[in-house]
Amino acid sequence: MGRILAIDYGKIRTGIAVTDQLQIIASGLTTVNTTELFTFLKDYISKEKVELFLVGKPKQMNNSDSESEALILPFLEKLSKQIPKIPVKRVDERFTSKMAFQTMIDGGLKKKQRKNKALVDEISATIILQSYLYNQ
Repeated sequence: MGRILAIDYGKIRTGIAVTDQLQIIASGLTTVNTTELFTFLKDYISKEKVELFLVGKPKQMNNSDSESEALILPFLEKLSKQIPKIPVKRVDERFTSKMAFQTMIDGGLKKKQRKNKALVDEISATIILQSYLYNQ
């Protein structure tokens, strides 16, 4: 069984989370500059077996696509061309940034640490992955 890798795609930074090999535990992996995302993904899958990519799907409260979906669609097209053997599923990512921030507060991180947007992106990817695992 391979890992599931979750991607919280952003214009500048992208949060990455991954499961263990048994797909039980979701853990934050890292945050990468979006310009370096494909280099990171290709390197990671050369070392670890990944059987599924989860990509956050930003939605409005009325269930319509968020404006940032326009940035994600070209990424998805490029992903399917560059790494065609790994399927992609989309996961609703509404409120993940707010949940990530609250997680940081609940975890006792100081105000300065909570300003770390890269950490928010990584935690958001972890929340996307946890919600997927919970619903399986």
